[in-house]
Amino acid sequence: MTTMGEAGTPGPLLGSGRTADVYALHDGWVLRRDRRGYGDAAAEGAVMAHLRRHGYPVPAVRPSASRTDLVMERLDGPTMLHACAAGTLGPEEAGHTLAGLLRALHAVPGREDPGTRVLHLDLHPDNVVLTADGPRVIDWTNAEEGDPALDWSTTAVILAQVAVSAHPLAAPARPMLDALLADPSPLTETALAEALRRRAANPTMSAEEGGLLGATGELVRALVVRP
Repeated sequence: MTTMGEAGTPGPLLGSGRTADVYALHDGWVLRRDRRGYGDAAAEGAVMAHLRRHGYPVPAVRPSASRTDLVMERLDGPTMLHACAAGTLGPEEAGHTLAGLLRALHAVPGREDPGTRVLHLDLHPDNVVLTADGPRVIDWTNAEEGDPALDWSTTAVILAQVAVSAHPLAAPARPMLDALLADPSPLTETALAEALRRRAANPTMSAEEGGLLGATGELVRALVVRP
């Protein structure tokens, strides 16, 4: 097992999200440290290692018993979100890429039950890094095994919530959502309702964001929902 002592002292802060900070380490590695105690880094690393063994594009990770610290490969390149904001990636291409990543993910059998599928449950443009070797998916804190319909619904809800908001990226979020759902997907009404319920219970979401969930659900349903 790699411990923080073995990983070395964290270097400069590279970035911060709603729940975690990322620090530089030596030799092309980074440390992601959960500052709010929402996840289990050891479990997340095990999921990522499983996906990597099946050829899915995730960063390499070092084994760890820590609940807060995850040491992983440093990725060079912008996130899909930053690329869209900079105009170097079109929203339609981004949506099709997200759809492809979901389809590839759901071809990977579950670790505990091969009859299920690994779900990311937070796959959105800020969790995809565009490297020279192609897109890599990060932040597997919410990963579970289950029905792919929930994963598709969760990504659709995240994009639709931005699309109905006053966010600067609301305009590109709509064609991105359209592209995500352009081809038949396993998204269902039952899965959408569960994705909306989980989104409403997300402790990192603001009251303003929560207030958009009604319109969010209506937009997704207007695009594609099966019973």
